[in-house]
Amino acid sequence: MDKIIKIVIAVLAVVIIASAALLFSGMMSVPDSDSGIRATDTIYFFYGEECAHCHNVMPFVQDMSRKYPDANIRILEVWHNQTNHALYQKANIAAGVKYASVPQVIIGKIVLTGELEIPERFEGLIQEYLKKKT
Repeated sequence: MDKIIKIVIAVLAVVIIASAALLFSGMMSVPDSDSGIRATDTIYFFYGEECAHCHNVMPFVQDMSRKYPDANIRILEVWHNQTNHALYQKANIAAGVKYASVPQVIIGKIVLTGELEIPERFEGLIQEYLKKKT
C-alpha cells in the first residue's frame, strides 16, 4: 500500500510541475525583436493604483519620460479607469499576450512585465524606438 501511495504522489507532483510550467510559459513576455518596434508606436506603461510593484517601478518610468521627452510615453492606470483598461486589453491582444499583468510596458509587440524586467530593458527599447523615429 505504501508503494502505491508513493507512486500516486510522484505522479501528482509531475502533473503539478508540468501544469505550472505550461501556465507560466504563457505569461512570459514577447521576445525582443528588431521588427517589434515601429516609429509610429506609442510607448505604454500600464499600472494599477494599489500595485506595490507598480509603484516601485513608477519613479524609474517617470525618469525615463523626463530623460526622453521625444518618446511618446503614456503612463496609464488600468484598475480604476475603464478607458485605460480597454486600451490595456487591446494593446495586450495586439502584442499577443495571453495573461497580462502590471506593471507592464508595451512598445508595439515588445512587452516588458514586472519590476525587474522594466528597469533592466526599458531604456534600451526607448533608444531603439527613438532611432527608428528619426
